[in-house]
Amino acid sequence: MSKLIEQPRFSCALAAQTTVLAIPRALPIIHAGPGCASKTFRVLSEGCGNQGEGYGGGGQISSTNTGQKEVVFGGEDKLRVLTENALKVLDGDLFVLMSGCTSGIIGDDVVSVAGKFREKGHPVVGAETSGFTGNNYHGHELVVNSIINQFVGDVTPKVQKGLVNVFSVVPNQDPFWRGDLEEIKRILTEIGLDVNILFGSESRGIFEWKNIPNAEFNILLSPWCGLKIVELLKKKYGTPYFQFPYLPVGGKATSLFLKKLASFANLNLEKVNTVIKKEEERFYQYIVGLADFMSDYRSNLPNELYVVADSEYALGVSNYLVNELGLQPKGIFIDDDPPSEEIKNKILEYAENLAPEIKNVIYFEADGGKIHQKLNELIGNSKKAIIFGSSWEKLVTEKNNNMLIHLSMPIINDVILNKSFAGYSGGLKITEEMYSSIFHRGNISKNVQTL
Repeated sequence: MSKLIEQPRFSCALAAQTTVLAIPRALPIIHAGPGCASKTFRVLSEGCGNQGEGYGGGGQISSTNTGQKEVVFGGEDKLRVLTENALKVLDGDLFVLMSGCTSGIIGDDVVSVAGKFREKGHPVVGAETSGFTGNNYHGHELVVNSIINQFVGDVTPKVQKGLVNVFSVVPNQDPFWRGDLEEIKRILTEIGLDVNILFGSESRGIFEWKNIPNAEFNILLSPWCGLKIVELLKKKYGTPYFQFPYLPVGGKATSLFLKKLASFANLNLEKVNTVIKKEEERFYQYIVGLADFMSDYRSNLPNELYVVADSEYALGVSNYLVNELGLQPKGIFIDDDPPSEEIKNKILEYAENLAPEIKNVIYFEADGGKIHQKLNELIGNSKKAIIFGSSWEKLVTEKNNNMLIHLSMPIINDVILNKSFAGYSGGLKITEEMYSSIFHRGNISKNVQTL
């Protein structure tokens, strides 16, 4: 039985429409009730840094808008007509039929409907994404696997040396997904790999998706979301995969990621080490430049760390802020609702490898009300806390004039274009934002005015 959650930090499986929209020239067709697609847009676009409609999102998403008639008599015919018309008037390279709760309950088969269109040569895929089947992390995996099975299909791989597929952050659920994927592709290209990044402006659209079976290996940057995808690819095409269980942020973690990847794939170590040396020199040159600032403002710097984010970002950001910048972890709230105790234990194991003090303060909690209750309890009267979380955490930081950095959805009072906290460049960005935020506190602002 599902439980009532206050202020959830994710949406339902149907929200994987954003996964489809993140593929250049791919379009979802929603078989659901009125408002499902538009509400998802509001949550995962407007509520994640006001990212906009893009090529075919927002109010442009095709929907059957199922009602009482379809509940009684079935809605597959209506879906067929909608799909036929969408293929006539919409300029897309891939169409994904997605079921909502209504169509799922009455048993409409979107996969079968999609199959009939593929028999006629149309690039149409079906995915059973009824909202009650899980959250949009589950929906993301389901949609990607549906595209692989139905669109990429059963082909014989022609393995290309150095070609890799990357599976990492969930589009829009990670408010920084566009910038994160750009940075990941940048550093992988630097070490000589040909990268199918699959989503966002750096993707070559369906060419990359059709090219998936030809990869030498796959890369998964996540503790659990995406694991079903790389396991499918291993089974279907025999492609091995390398898993790095969190998003690398900053110098040490990104260099470790590249070294482990080089060892796994037998890459040219001289080239990889040359890239690492160049990136680290740049990274730490900027960090050293903080010395004067940190000396001048040491009494105002936060040192108590709280994070509210999904497991991939929570581990990556905590690792950087604790092990490179020296913050003290006080509460790390993982809010993506990992689907099993086994996965939760693996996340704790990954955290233990980063630092025991991180593992000791991890809380698995998807309920925003309970997160805020625990945050208030842990922070108490401290004025040295900094929270990396959502716009909702402003309610907590305002009590004692503590600091907030936007990290996870919902983010309703920022506009996010290609910001990223991933990799070397992301480490610099998150450092810049953290230390800039002290000037947004009342006591610092007054001091500056007297200079």
